[in-house]
Amino acid sequence: MKDAARIEAFLEMMSAERGAALNTLESYRRDLEDASEIITSGLARADTAALRSYLDGVAARGFAASSQARRLSALRQFFAFLYAEGLRDDDPTGTLDSPKKAATLPKIMSEAETGRLLDRAALEAADPALAGGDAVTPLRAGGDAVAALRLHALVEVLYATGLRVSELVGLPVAVALRDERFFVVRGKGNKERMVPLSPKARAAMQAWLAARNKIPAFAENPFLFPAASESGYLARQVFARDLKALAARAGISAEKISPHVLRHAFASHLLQNGADLRAVQQLLGHADISTTQIYTHVLEERLMRLVNDHHPLAD
Repeated sequence: MKDAARIEAFLEMMSAERGAALNTLESYRRDLEDASEIITSGLARADTAALRSYLDGVAARGFAASSQARRLSALRQFFAFLYAEGLRDDDPTGTLDSPKKAATLPKIMSEAETGRLLDRAALEAADPALAGGDAVTPLRAGGDAVAALRLHALVEVLYATGLRVSELVGLPVAVALRDERFFVVRGKGNKERMVPLSPKARAAMQAWLAARNKIPAFAENPFLFPAASESGYLARQVFARDLKALAARAGISAEKISPHVLRHAFASHLLQNGADLRAVQQLLGHADISTTQIYTHVLEERLMRLVNDHHPLAD
């Protein structure tokens, strides 16, 4: 291949200087080799028009906007490398536009559905036989009754706080020991934020803590939701599986729910009931308000109701 040497040099730089993962390097290789095969002048010598034509062809082949964006990113980094190495005196990707991704709204649950889910978790915590035995992933010690208490605590805390699932399962036991209305969680980028706990979430957490304290294997474990795993805490996949099973028992489609959907429900229900978008951004731990703006459709619905209910000329 006419560009093989330069592509190889670029990949070596990405590995040595930027520590790119093997999968990332293979992805770059595939994208750049594809461009090299199609651009007749050779990739390293391509101008802006040739690159634009190539990207148009990628779109015509039916690749998703995300795949098109990934290829453009690979091209930009490749030409930045050529420019830095003095192999080109310009960057032909500078005026190329990124493909527009279709806006996708997050899946959410209604307040009624969320209420049914939480009520079912509370019922099973009080009477684990309602879970149908192995419908709840049992703990190695404590059995179904303790597993039901754990699941109840997990869903109550998740809906009360909007935590990311990784933040939830990795909570330290000190959060429950303090038993306060707020606690500090360390999220993405090692950033800390304060999140609230509802009275129901605190009660469910204390019931789980009491059960947890009776299991000798967990005595020295620093996590609120411990497990006999390499991490020391409950796997996200185990919680996700138990959550779907709980939803099915509550009469909610299992396909409709995941830990992330409950996080979305937390945010959407706050906004529906008058919360400020900036406050929700802080509670979710979003570094940029633009990330939180996926929920603006909720605000639009609220404003429409406000106008329809209170404007003197509304029908």
